[in-house]
Amino acid sequence: MDSFGNLQDAAQQDGSAPAKRRRLASTSAKNTPSITPAATPSLPYDLDGGDIKPEALEGTPFDVADSIGVHVGDVAVKGEDVPQPILLTPVIKAEVKLPLEPGTRVECKWVSHDDAYHAVRIIEKRRLPGMEEDPRNYEYYVHYVGYNRRMDEWVALEQLDLSTVVVEETVEVDGPGGRKKKKVAAEEHESDSEHGDFDPNALREHEEFTKVKNIECIELGRYVMDTWYFSPFPPEYKDCKKLYFCEFSLQFFKRRSQMLRHLAKCRVRHPPGDEIYRNSNVCMFEVDGKKEKTYCQNLCFMAKLFLDHKTLYYDVDLFLFYILCEIDERGAHIVGYFSKEKCSEEGYNLACILTLPCYQRKGYGKFLISMSYELSKLEGKVGTPERPLSDLGRVSYHGYWTRVLLAILRDHDGTISIKDLSELTAIKTEDIMTTLQQLGLIQYQKGQHVICAAPKIIEKHLKQAGGPGLVVDPTKIVWTPYNAERDYANYRN
Repeated sequence: MDSFGNLQDAAQQDGSAPAKRRRLASTSAKNTPSITPAATPSLPYDLDGGDIKPEALEGTPFDVADSIGVHVGDVAVKGEDVPQPILLTPVIKAEVKLPLEPGTRVECKWVSHDDAYHAVRIIEKRRLPGMEEDPRNYEYYVHYVGYNRRMDEWVALEQLDLSTVVVEETVEVDGPGGRKKKKVAAEEHESDSEHGDFDPNALREHEEFTKVKNIECIELGRYVMDTWYFSPFPPEYKDCKKLYFCEFSLQFFKRRSQMLRHLAKCRVRHPPGDEIYRNSNVCMFEVDGKKEKTYCQNLCFMAKLFLDHKTLYYDVDLFLFYILCEIDERGAHIVGYFSKEKCSEEGYNLACILTLPCYQRKGYGKFLISMSYELSKLEGKVGTPERPLSDLGRVSYHGYWTRVLLAILRDHDGTISIKDLSELTAIKTEDIMTTLQQLGLIQYQKGQHVICAAPKIIEKHLKQAGGPGLVVDPTKIVWTPYNAERDYANYRN
């Protein structure tokens, strides 16, 4: 199974600070998810606009992007090793010992958000560079309780209200054979609602490994984007706060001068691979992970900065990458992508999906999902996104399936079966059944399930599902499905 991530950001809400955009010449706002020229509306939002109601996804930051299908292995939990609730002990200000230790709870002034105090948990601490050894010369990496991890940031001691410090208390309990052992206070997983089918223990392990963002922002073409999550770049980049990407080759550099020297020699003006779609100023390229390994690995490194659960970076040989671009006189600029296995036994037609922050809310996320199904139609197969899906991933796909299926039911005269719908849409029958059941459009009558869809009910659900975003024109697709035998023959030759 591919470990490309989970489609959590295929609908990742942001109950946090409104995203801000800026060009390179603009003054940057520190610690805010900043992006392009104009300010974006307040979050939360769905893949591309305000189709998902805030009350439906309250408290879980959200945006297009993540992927589908992170492989999180089962973790055995036995007896007294089951995580216990944290025991918190308030500490008066006079007793606070600096520096504060990871795990400490405290109120923090969120300068980049609303300038108000919010409950945070300290994830990590570090001494300020160039400062002498002093308990006050530390800064802290904090997680805002109740918000997505993408909002985690380094804060100064002055932002913390030390009168609200709460520390974790560990107690000794009887272990096997009467031995005394310490009960480890396991932090509660505050964002389970975002992760749907994922194992909570594996999620804790994942978050421990990726708890601190290593890159603060990247420069890609005209845009500077604040990053959201940790990405495992090679060790030589561990001390870089900003990386510079060539938007055509996706090579990355520590300094802007290095990138400019590269651009002076780089003659590439579009992604490698075959162009399979062009309509107006939008095009898509198919890139074989085996033939263009470096490009695809760099794409995965960059994508992980905006995807929480994505674990495959090097083993790209078995995947095809579909790169969506905007075209202008300078070339084809990457907007987002989705990947899929070359040969999926489970019938998955999408493994990972991302729209870059600077291009979100333009309909591109819905376009990518729609394109994955158009390719399935050309293959003559039914498809489904890779599992497990997060709750937000299910919201995104439920919206797509609702729009497609109900549009057919609205325009169709006479009877139609689930199998007929599957053949028309390339949507797996299980996904069709689940969607129609959730909408209350399947009833059990005379010993069998039948679709009962009154026109008013269909229109109501279609309105709630929102618009289709940027629409794929199937007549503009020029594409041949992957052929493993042909690929092997070319390899032999």
